[in-house]
Amino acid sequence: MEGDNLLRSISIIGASGSIGTQTLSVLREQKNFKLSGVSVHSNLKALKAIIEEFNPGHVAITREDLYREAREMLKGIGYGGEVSFGMEGLIRIATLPEIDTVVTSLMGMVGLKPTVEAIKAGKDIALANKETLVAAGEIVMKLAREKGVRILPVDSEHSAIFQSLQGSRREEVKSIILTASGGPFLGKNRKYLEGVTKEMALKHPNWVMGAKITIDSSTLMNKGLEVIEARWLFDVPYDSIKVYVHPESIIHSMVEYRDNSIIAQLGSPDMRLPIQYALNYPERHEAVARELDFLGIGALHFMEPDRETFRALDLAILAGKRGGLATAVLNSANEEAVALFLRDKIRYIEIISVVEEVLDHFSNLGEITLEKVFSTDEEVRQHIRRKYKEV
Repeated sequence: MEGDNLLRSISIIGASGSIGTQTLSVLREQKNFKLSGVSVHSNLKALKAIIEEFNPGHVAITREDLYREAREMLKGIGYGGEVSFGMEGLIRIATLPEIDTVVTSLMGMVGLKPTVEAIKAGKDIALANKETLVAAGEIVMKLAREKGVRILPVDSEHSAIFQSLQGSRREEVKSIILTASGGPFLGKNRKYLEGVTKEMALKHPNWVMGAKITIDSSTLMNKGLEVIEARWLFDVPYDSIKVYVHPESIIHSMVEYRDNSIIAQLGSPDMRLPIQYALNYPERHEAVARELDFLGIGALHFMEPDRETFRALDLAILAGKRGGLATAVLNSANEEAVALFLRDKIRYIEIISVVEEVLDHFSNLGEITLEKVFSTDEEVRQHIRRKYKEV
């Protein structure tokens, strides 16, 4: 694609995180994008490098206490664009009039509000923020339909499903099959998990990801959250979503049709592939991910997940089937529990126990609204922080 009139203008919310940096890697390889806006949480060094390379016209720093330091840094490099802070800054980056697509790569509930505002502004969403659909999938997908906005999945599994559905009618779908790597503790029993340390849990065998999602992958909570996402993204019932452990992470997910044929998407375990597809959809461009070597792979393996040892998967599906605000409770509780583990406040084996206790405690919350999602999020976090003396 040549000529400024063919450039696609994008913003990246969470540009210094794992998905954000890999999105920047895609932009280096392709010249059909203009980076108009970026946000970072606190990594001013990364922001400086992004400005010097891509020169976005708008930046946001979510940590407002860094206001003075950020201003001085930006002044020092002669940056002449717009600078904003906090949630207001995130919303500004997500709703810039000149952008076509927002890459929402923030981790956590903080990504929900700017994503909703971007949809209201008519922006397509390249979605990497799980919490958006886990906590408020019903609301978000309804709003996207009303605004004619495309939600383009960036997760490798949901991108694989999205690709495998192309050219088919939804009534032809029999089931969706999500694949899971199994994480670093595949084949281990509950007794083994009692001795898991932070360092052990942060070593994923296949993917390079942020700390929170890596812990979620190890507990299989990540796969449970992906089941909830798939339910809303593809409008399928929970009972039509299967999960298989696939240690090689080559088949990223599959769609089974009513004639029992299965269409799968395969690729090397490289997040730049689904990012590239989401940004260019419906077109495909020259590869940024390495070519798949079938002869080098040799064999692919599949197995049932160990649901007794890794209870998070069924716990997430139970919350999904319960409906309403249950998945918002699940999401907030899991975020807090993982944070406690990463701060050495609880043992690894206790992460899911904390989530389970909170789901039982917040069992009657009524009908879901966006306001209730945010208020419930705060209530859940305060409940856990009081219990563990974090407030």
